[in-house]
Amino acid sequence: MSTTTAAPSGTTADQIEAVRAFNRFYTARVGALRDGLLATAHPLPEARVLFELGRRGSIDAADLRRVLDLDGGYLSRLLARLEAQDLVARERSPDDGRRQRLELTAAGRAAYATLDERSAAEIGTLLDVLDETQRTRLLTAMDTIREVLDGAPPPPGFVLRPPRPGDFGWVVHRHGTLYAEHGWDTGFEALVARVVADYASDNDPAREAAWIAEAGGRPVGSVFCVRNDDETAQLRLLLVEPGTRGMGVGSALVDACIAFAREAGYRRIRLWTNSSLDTARRIYQRAGFRLVAEETSEKFGQDFTEQDWELVL
Repeated sequence: MSTTTAAPSGTTADQIEAVRAFNRFYTARVGALRDGLLATAHPLPEARVLFELGRRGSIDAADLRRVLDLDGGYLSRLLARLEAQDLVARERSPDDGRRQRLELTAAGRAAYATLDERSAAEIGTLLDVLDETQRTRLLTAMDTIREVLDGAPPPPGFVLRPPRPGDFGWVVHRHGTLYAEHGWDTGFEALVARVVADYASDNDPAREAAWIAEAGGRPVGSVFCVRNDDETAQLRLLLVEPGTRGMGVGSALVDACIAFAREAGYRRIRLWTNSSLDTARRIYQRAGFRLVAEETSEKFGQDFTEQDWELVL
């Protein structure tokens, strides 16, 4: 007999099953279900307590419960088992006599060291079979999971760099994905693909350039500066990932494009955008661009008010 759980509104059954399947895969891959984690006598819950105490040195029991998100009674039983093995010691907190302070004994520190060394070796073995690109994809995906589920803050800084292999495909993919969320059809993604393909296959490095904004080891933005005519550069494909907006990525990309156009000898720089893109428009206005033309038509599956902006260099 099987049972079916109804999916919450907005979430499909396939999406739920995909997460459940990943959970089953990952817990099996890291050996979380074994009686003893990493070929030790400690199952996962005990090992997590030892890891936390080993990393922190000491911690109040109430704080440890919050960190591990465990039921108080269950944590108390875990600690009793570890005390019986002479791995954990408890005493009253010097700051509050109602609280218990926890720390590892000498035997507990030795057990932690064994777990830590074996965990590092096991993860090293897992990563060693991957090439650099695969490792980067894996670690970026892990960062993304934490950011989405925990609401983790964006990386503290970013750098601008030239495109590397794979970045052009990322530019097309992210434009297509993000603008589809605003109702734009695949005609826009096709346009982006043509712009990127033209640049990648035939660009003049003296008069054209592209930048990728990178934060936390992954791309979070893009912009291209291409030749329109001998006196006019064109800013194209400005994109900033939603999770990193507010960090100044967009302004930095636009400033880099303007500086390059000046150094390349252009007299003006133009860009084409849509009136609904308020955030981008504010960036262009702050950089000194002025609206020079506007026209409304049917484009990309919706009423589209396209705008031309220009900055005299």
